[in-house]
Amino acid sequence: LFFFTEKKKRSKKRKEFAFHLYYAAMHHPKITQETFLHRFLSTKIPRRGEQAAAAAVTLPFSHLKLGRKVSGDSPPAVRKDESNMALDGAYLHAVRQELLPLLDSRIEKIHQPTREELLVAFRGRTGGAKVLFSCAADRARVHLTQVTVENPKAPPMFCMLLRKRLGNGKLLAIRQDGLERVLYFDFSCVNELGDIVQLTLAIEIMGRYSNLILIDETGKVIDSMKRVDATMSSKRLVLPGLPYEMPPRDERLNFLQAAPEQMLAVLSTKTGELSKALLQTFEGVSPVLVREWAYYTGKGQPCRAESLTDDQKDRLCYTIGRTREILEQGEAVYTIVSTREGQPKDFSFLPLHQYGTLMVTKVMPSACALLDEFFASRDHMARLKQRANDLFHLLLHATERIQRRIVSQSEELEACGEKDTDRRKADLISANLYRLHKGDTQAVLEDFYEPDCPTVHIALDARLTPPQNAQKYYQAYKKACTAEKILTEQIAKGREELTYLDSVLDALSRAETENDLEQLRAELAEQGYLRLLRRKGKPPKSLPPMEFTASDGTRILVGRNNRQNDQLTLKTANKNDIWLHTQNIPGSHVILETGGREPSQQVLEEAAQLAAYHSKARDSAQVPVDYCAVRYVKKPAGAKPGMVIFTNQHTLYVKPEQR
Repeated sequence: LFFFTEKKKRSKKRKEFAFHLYYAAMHHPKITQETFLHRFLSTKIPRRGEQAAAAAVTLPFSHLKLGRKVSGDSPPAVRKDESNMALDGAYLHAVRQELLPLLDSRIEKIHQPTREELLVAFRGRTGGAKVLFSCAADRARVHLTQVTVENPKAPPMFCMLLRKRLGNGKLLAIRQDGLERVLYFDFSCVNELGDIVQLTLAIEIMGRYSNLILIDETGKVIDSMKRVDATMSSKRLVLPGLPYEMPPRDERLNFLQAAPEQMLAVLSTKTGELSKALLQTFEGVSPVLVREWAYYTGKGQPCRAESLTDDQKDRLCYTIGRTREILEQGEAVYTIVSTREGQPKDFSFLPLHQYGTLMVTKVMPSACALLDEFFASRDHMARLKQRANDLFHLLLHATERIQRRIVSQSEELEACGEKDTDRRKADLISANLYRLHKGDTQAVLEDFYEPDCPTVHIALDARLTPPQNAQKYYQAYKKACTAEKILTEQIAKGREELTYLDSVLDALSRAETENDLEQLRAELAEQGYLRLLRRKGKPPKSLPPMEFTASDGTRILVGRNNRQNDQLTLKTANKNDIWLHTQNIPGSHVILETGGREPSQQVLEEAAQLAAYHSKARDSAQVPVDYCAVRYVKKPAGAKPGMVIFTNQHTLYVKPEQR
């Protein structure tokens, strides 16, 4: 909306609305970035506008500030109530307590799996442990982790810098200023000259402004995971060589230290909903925590800060005091709240009662274990999406290019429909050569192709003789016939190519490991869409097909990508096995091994459910799935990977499931 508008008509309001719309689309549960870009770029618009829009919509929203430049000018002061994340200063206090046993341990390994994540392995007398530092806008945190992640083949520059400066460093202290969402890890390290120096690694957890900063013994920034220059902030710069400044801090109370009278005195100056007033009063508290306090204060009923009764004030002081005791005495109950579908919603170090029976709660053994569990699935998908971003752009741009070409060719093909008119004109001129002369600009002749022989006017070239004019129309007719034949073939090939790219995009959206991405890159390089860089060592070995077991013990195999689909269907499967695939929808090939026996209807439906689940129609309610014996599946010569033809098929309508 903004980038397709003429420059003189652009306005702050239009830009703000466009970014709000993009943000809403990106966070809608049924809209993914791939589908959004696919629909957005498939619209027929000027090429220059498409390039600008593609560059704009692929920027992470965390770098966009409404009403500012697209370069991502962030506000200098970070308000703590901007983020709705449950990892507040109080929870970070509990995480710090669990990290304290790592003191006197030494750094063993440092890895940077993604642009915004760092994994540090410690080794001490009691054993080893891994600490995850994340600066992602929606997943910023620090905690012990048990999750194994795939590391890039070449470490990023920031990772190599940390290895050089912090390698084998000894952890001296872990500090937190009050309940600020910042932890400082102090290390004793050896520099290039052999001198012992103290370096500090600061993790700032502030939503989209989260950062990981390495600071030297003089308080200057060595480097950071996210550099903040003058174009991004005019108040607080984070650049190598500049003095480190703490994030801006509001004057708010620390509920671990403040007396009840002091808390009530400050709260009495606030108005509005109690939970929002508490958020403005105390530092280091999250919306979920203050909502729990307000829920207890009002006994489940909404309260306002300016109209609290004496009983409600007593209940508020009691629940805040109880929270303080839980943190100080280590009596926290680490709780995850999820929807009934299993989607994690919130977490806290207290039992959460504000959701009633609408949510399902799960208690975890520790603060770090809770964070590991809560962010595990979304971390995995975020890492894959980040690494697959180049492939998504490649496929979307290729799809856009082919769609434009098909539209242009279809218009040309439509113009070829006038070819019979040129032939009729040539025939009429040839039949009336005796009536025409060189120099005529128009021929008025009777059309003997029509029953009533109407008079027609045919344009002539005055420079040509009548036979030459007839030959000119014959040549135009032959040219249109040739163009019609070639364009029909080209449009069919283009649509076939679109189907293939759609299948690759579907496989990419279902990729689960780095190996899956490498196989897709190899496939695209083989088809000429991508140029692979030469890498040292052997290429990654492809994973076997996904394997499932039906209710009666029958084995079901599911292909991971187009090349594996071909291998599975045309070489691995027995001719008597059952082949399944979604009807006219991109998806995986599924093989139901029969062992020469006739499968039951239930087993066929289970295999069909897997075929529907591993397809583009995964989120649909009813999906048609074709199935037939493998002997009836053939691959045409020259067909793209994964493309087959089949006969003697039957169709089942199932709901996608993976059991």
